[in-house]
Amino acid sequence: MPEISVLFFSVIVVLIAGFVRGYSGFGFSMIVVVTLSLIFTPAQIVPVVLLLEIAASVWLMPHVWQQVQWRFLGWLFLGVAVGTPVGTQLLSSVSVSPMRAAIAITVMILSVMLWRGFRLKKMPGKGAIISGGMVSGVLNGSAAIGGPPVVLLFFSSPASVEVSRASLITFFLGTDIFATAMCAVHGLITIQKLLLAVVLFVPLVLGLYLGNRSFIQTPPEAFRKKVLILLFVLSFFALMHSVLGKYLMFIKIIDIN
Repeated sequence: MPEISVLFFSVIVVLIAGFVRGYSGFGFSMIVVVTLSLIFTPAQIVPVVLLLEIAASVWLMPHVWQQVQWRFLGWLFLGVAVGTPVGTQLLSSVSVSPMRAAIAITVMILSVMLWRGFRLKKMPGKGAIISGGMVSGVLNGSAAIGGPPVVLLFFSSPASVEVSRASLITFFLGTDIFATAMCAVHGLITIQKLLLAVVLFVPLVLGLYLGNRSFIQTPPEAFRKKVLILLFVLSFFALMHSVLGKYLMFIKIIDIN
């Protein structure tokens, strides 16, 4: 297990990320991976993040089950099934910083477009949905940041914010279970990582509870705008981490293998 100061820092990060996840339905992985990669290597922290993401989705599912758009998710999962094994192979063999930077820039541009009023007149077709799922699978398996492509698909569509949030929560449950299984196949799940996930479960649940309460009190259009701001900010920090990460290492890398 990490030393106390590192563990305390991790708890604070997970608490904040849990609030964001409970409010928006996404964002947890991007916040935790970008921040805790200053302390841990991606191969060390990504499996822990995936385990916490599963716990977060399970906790939120009873609140959103009836709003899920199942048919849309079916095509997304098909794309993810193709992309995730590729992503986990990348995680265990190559650096994914260039890929993270490219997707961050793309997401920032699309977020601005959506903020300025760009919206699809109808739900995306099967090809677009499957392609988005493939991109998400690669990113989720390699860097635990598979959310942005799918978030953009939903929030550019005519679907309501309730349906979009509920479908995202359900989507992440399925993809994170799959990505965790792939990590296990590659030997990336260890007892030490499981213990760290158990410790961080408490701040996660507290953050989820507070975030979900805030969502209930937010008008739909205000929620959509806040989601786009959040997506832009998270992508900006992901880009900065990809470009400047090696210069931001302020704590020695912790070994939790």
